[in-house]
Amino acid sequence: MAAAFFFSVALLLAAAAVVSGSPATLTLERAFPSNHGVELSQLRARDMLRHRRMLQSSNGVVDFPVQGTFDPFQVGLYFTKVQLGTPPVEFYVQIDTGSDVLWVGCSSCNGCPQTSGLQIQLNFFDPTRSSTSSSISCSDQRCNGGIQTSDASCSSQNNQCSYTFQYGDGSGTSGYYVSDMMHLDTIFQGAVTTNSSAPVVFGCSNQQTGDLTKSDRAVDGIFGFGQQSMSVISQLSSQGIAPRVFSHCLKGDSSGGGILVLGEIVEPNIVYTPLVASQPHYNLNLQSISVNGQALQIDSSVFATSNTGGTIVDSGTTLAYLAEQAYDPFVNAITAAIPQSVRSVVSKGNQCYLITSSVTDIFPQVSLNFAGGASMALTPQDYLIQQSSIGGAAVWCIGFQKIQGQGVTILGDLVLKDKIIVYDLAGQRIGWANYDCSLSVNVSATTGTGRSEFVNAGEIGGSTSLRDGLKLTKTGFLAFFMHIMLICCFVYL
Repeated sequence: MAAAFFFSVALLLAAAAVVSGSPATLTLERAFPSNHGVELSQLRARDMLRHRRMLQSSNGVVDFPVQGTFDPFQVGLYFTKVQLGTPPVEFYVQIDTGSDVLWVGCSSCNGCPQTSGLQIQLNFFDPTRSSTSSSISCSDQRCNGGIQTSDASCSSQNNQCSYTFQYGDGSGTSGYYVSDMMHLDTIFQGAVTTNSSAPVVFGCSNQQTGDLTKSDRAVDGIFGFGQQSMSVISQLSSQGIAPRVFSHCLKGDSSGGGILVLGEIVEPNIVYTPLVASQPHYNLNLQSISVNGQALQIDSSVFATSNTGGTIVDSGTTLAYLAEQAYDPFVNAITAAIPQSVRSVVSKGNQCYLITSSVTDIFPQVSLNFAGGASMALTPQDYLIQQSSIGGAAVWCIGFQKIQGQGVTILGDLVLKDKIIVYDLAGQRIGWANYDCSLSVNVSATTGTGRSEFVNAGEIGGSTSLRDGLKLTKTGFLAFFMHIMLICCFVYL
C-alpha cells in the first residue's frame, strides 16, 4: 500500500498465542510519527488506502520478538517474526485484523522485493527445502472452506488450491497454499526453553504487483487475524491448540508499545457487546453517541449494518470515521460544549481549535453506546488529534473523519488506544475497558481439560522499535471497503 506521512504515537505490541492449551506471545511493534507536523489529509489518505483493500500456563508461552526502527514521517505498521518450515525460516509478516490468510513470498515469486527499507532481512519460502511441507489440493476440506469465504480458488488443470488477492491501490498478490509447521519458542517463567510447533496452512506468493513490489517498506507477507476458517486463529483453535479469542491493548503515549495475545485478557471492568452476525469484519451495533451524557439526536438506523454502512472495529485504521449523517451533529456538539473563549478554526475542512491549556480540562467526555448496554468512554485524546501550533497555541482537530455519502463508522487506533480490546470469536462478542497499556495483564486460555488457566502477559519480549511500513488488506475480503473508497477518492479535506 502506498504510504502517507502521518502523526500518531509509536505502538509496540506484544502478542500471545496458546500452545497445547497455553498462551503464546507475539511481540510486535507499530510505528507512528512522533511529530505534529503532518496534516490530517495525509493521515486520512493512509486510511483510505487501507479501506480500499480494507496466561498461569502449564505449558508455557511463546514469544515472537520483532526488531527495527521507526521513521517518524512514514506510515506505521505492525509486524512480527514467524518461523515456518523444517528447518525453520524466519519471516517478517504484517499483522492484519482485516484479512484472514497468512502468506509469505515464495522462492519462485515474480515481482517480490529483494530488500527492505525497514532494515529487516527479507526471506522467501521454498517448499522443496522444507521436509514437512505439503501442498493443498482442491479436494482438501481446508481449501473448500477458503473457497466459501473467497480466500481460495481452484484450478482443474493442476488440482492446486490457490489464491488471488487484489488491493485497491492497484497492487496484488497471487500464489498457492501449502501446509507446514509454524515454530514457537516456548517460555517457562520468563526463560526461553524448548521449541514447540503446530501445522498451519498459509499462502506461498509467486506473483506480486504494484506497491507490493516496492522495497522501501517491504515485509515478507501478511498475517491475517480475521474470523474465517483459513486464519491462523481458526486453524489453531480447530486443533485444540489455542482458544478462539484474541486481545490487544495499545499504548497511546509517545513511548508506544502494547500487547496482542491469542487469549482473553481478563480484567474486571471489561464490558461486552455482540458481534453482528454473518459479517466478514468485526461489526458492532452502535446505537447512539452521547456528549457530556446527552445523547445526540441521531437516528439509530444511521449506524445499521448494510452493504454500505455499519460500525467496524479496525485496529489498522489510524484515525476514526463517522457515518455521514452522524458527523455534523457530533462535531457541533463538541464545539457547543467547549468555552466560547476557545477559538475555533477550520483547516482544510477539518474543525480545529486553538488551545493554550489542557484539552482534558476543556473538551467534553464522549460515549459510544452499543447493543447490550455496553458503552465506550472516549476522552478528548480519543477523538482529537494535535495537528501543530500557532503563536504558542496548540492546534487540536477533530480526529473523526466523514466518509462522504456513506453510512460506515470505523473505530481505528485513535479510539482503540489505551483500552483493552477483546475479540471473543467463540462467544461472538467484543469487549473493552479503559486501561494503562504499559501495565501487564492477565490472560485466560481454556485448556483441553476445559479449565481456564492464566498467565501474566506484558513483560515478555523486548521493547524495540521499528521503522514504518506499508499496510495492506485483501480487497477481495474487504469488498465492502472497496465500494466506500471509490466514493472517498473524490473527497478532499
